[in-house]
Amino acid sequence: MLGGVPTAFRPLRHRDFRLLWTGLAISLVGSGLWLVALAWQVIELGGGPTQLSLVTALFSVGLLAFVLIGGVAADRLPQRLVMLAADLIRAAVLLVLGLLSLSGDLGIWHLAVGGSLIGAGEAFFIPSYTALLPHLLPEDELLAANGLEGTLRPLAELAAGPALGGIAVAALSPGVAILTGGLAYLVSAGCLLIMEVRPRKAQPANGDPGVAAVFSDLREGFRYVRRTSWLWATLLFALALVLFIIGPLEVLLPFAIRDNLGGGAEDYGLALAAFGVGGAVGALAISSGRLPRRYLTVMILMWGLGSLPFAVIGVAGALWVMCAALLVVGATYSAAMVIWGTLLQRRVPEGLRGRVSSLDFFVSLALMPVSMAIAGPAGAAFGITAVFVVAGVVPVFLALAAIVVPRLDRDELAHPLDHPESATVKGLSGSPQNE
Repeated sequence: MLGGVPTAFRPLRHRDFRLLWTGLAISLVGSGLWLVALAWQVIELGGGPTQLSLVTALFSVGLLAFVLIGGVAADRLPQRLVMLAADLIRAAVLLVLGLLSLSGDLGIWHLAVGGSLIGAGEAFFIPSYTALLPHLLPEDELLAANGLEGTLRPLAELAAGPALGGIAVAALSPGVAILTGGLAYLVSAGCLLIMEVRPRKAQPANGDPGVAAVFSDLREGFRYVRRTSWLWATLLFALALVLFIIGPLEVLLPFAIRDNLGGGAEDYGLALAAFGVGGAVGALAISSGRLPRRYLTVMILMWGLGSLPFAVIGVAGALWVMCAALLVVGATYSAAMVIWGTLLQRRVPEGLRGRVSSLDFFVSLALMPVSMAIAGPAGAAFGITAVFVVAGVVPVFLALAAIVVPRLDRDELAHPLDHPESATVKGLSGSPQNE
């Protein structure tokens, strides 16, 4: 605690960061509302797992198609304006979809197109948010700000938003919930509008604003990842993990609740809320102490072993069992993400950090549309229970392979992160020992 303010909350002393953080919180609640409203809107229109797979897959396609461009925009344009445009576009999409729902003119194809536009907005918003933080805070408060975001995101997007969405759908209609999500994005845009900071436009490192320079910068980032074992091993593992878990979580979970438990929208909202609360608890827990010396092993095992409760979800006969399983999954996944974020900050050279972060985002999302697209048909062909069991068991073996094959156990001991000075020197040296 410094100056009477807990260290983790020191960034909130700055007015513009408070506005940014508030806007982010409200927009994340809007995203959570949309998640629940979308699932029950598809069901209300007579759709099933396959139709919901299509809509959610197109959201991921929009996100994946624009994430690298969003990273370039964050480096070349005023980040606040990029975020503002992303909020306004997402607000307009949800307001139109909500009005169509209430008027009875909404079709599943409207949701599919709208989902892809919302995904594109997300692809521009996230990189610009990350790039804007250094303009708002001193360097020694950036880690605390990232910790606040790591706690906020699951609470707002996966707890408060889905819970409110479930209530809105159950008490009113999916259309009202969708409209509320659109209003949340408008409030977020208002927070951005009244911020005082006007960050100057960032210039490309080589001073060349041309398209060729953009592709050259991206190639350099790819080359660095390819020759750095802890990066490519983790990214390949994340690629496979996304394939096995995202589809069951976002497509099949509402049908598991409906078909296995006889539950409704409010139960689905509670289940997602448990996942979000677990994420917040996990982020706070891992941030409260020092990073483990075996940070790569712990991180990957958290993702791998943390997937086992998915098998429990597939066979659960009570809502509280599903919620407990999702609480564990959320806690382990979020804690691992905190470790991963610290890795990118400490072990990637500063001049490559932005590109590596955008490539991390891109690679991690590459199979998300595939996972969402096949989850519904897989559930129909093999049963929802079987899909959840596979999603829980397979990542354990993938995690072991990701640790053993590239010998990450040796790498983490050679580059300790519990001694920041030594880790920073090694991370910036560019020596083969860091690869």
